[in-house]
Amino acid sequence: MPRRTLERIRAAIRKGSYDMTVHAVEEMAEDELDMTDVEISIQSGRIMKTEKGDPRGARQTIHGTGADRTTHVGTVGRFTGTGRYLIVTVYKVTDA
Repeated sequence: MPRRTLERIRAAIRKGSYDMTVHAVEEMAEDELDMTDVEISIQSGRIMKTEKGDPRGARQTIHGTGADRTTHVGTVGRFTGTGRYLIVTVYKVTDA
């Protein structure tokens, strides 16, 4: 199941069928990351954790490498009721 979920997330990213919260955009800027880092990290990454307690849907934490292939990037996101993937937060992984 996690592999199928990851493929669904990757497909949403490839199609541009995703959104980011204001918080995610702010955190991305604070960690000096950009959209390319986020997109590549999801395409290259793996699901580290799935949290199922939220009534809005399960959230996945994904870790992968950014555009420079050395910076480790983490994202947390979930699918919305409309089927779009919502990136809730973005961060530079410092303990990779």
